[in-house]
Amino acid sequence: MPFTPVHLGPGALLKGFLGANFSFVVFGGSQVLIDLEPLIQLLRGSTALHGPSHTMLGALVIGLVATLLGKPIGQAFLKLIGYQKPEISWRVSAISAYLGTFSHILVDGIMHSDMAPWAPLSHHNPLLGLISVANLHYVCLGAGIVGGIWIAARYLYKTDA
Repeated sequence: MPFTPVHLGPGALLKGFLGANFSFVVFGGSQVLIDLEPLIQLLRGSTALHGPSHTMLGALVIGLVATLLGKPIGQAFLKLIGYQKPEISWRVSAISAYLGTFSHILVDGIMHSDMAPWAPLSHHNPLLGLISVANLHYVCLGAGIVGGIWIAARYLYKTDA
């Protein structure tokens, strides 16, 4: 699912559930970072889009990069848009980045046959076809809707957002 907002649905649900213990901005940044490889492969005309970045090991490395970049860039972005509490702790940055990269592996693993999530240990994709692609999209969209409502409720009732 490269370059689609569908990955953000689970992030909205996580933000609703975790509140201030989760950064939707860092989560979104991790989605962009992990999909740089498929973008490059598309531009090169390759048919195999999902390589090392779409493995558990790749998710660990990209999660670290997203953690380190997410805190300062995320805070600057939140300040730029006038968010009242732009502070993102290192803990929140790490949680958000790793939830982003690992959820990305899960979602993409279900639908992309060119993935090997456990490479280099195994080139088998046990996630492929767990549910249909259509149902996967519905789950992600539903997560986004529920998460959006939860986030709005947190905001309206002035709870830990």
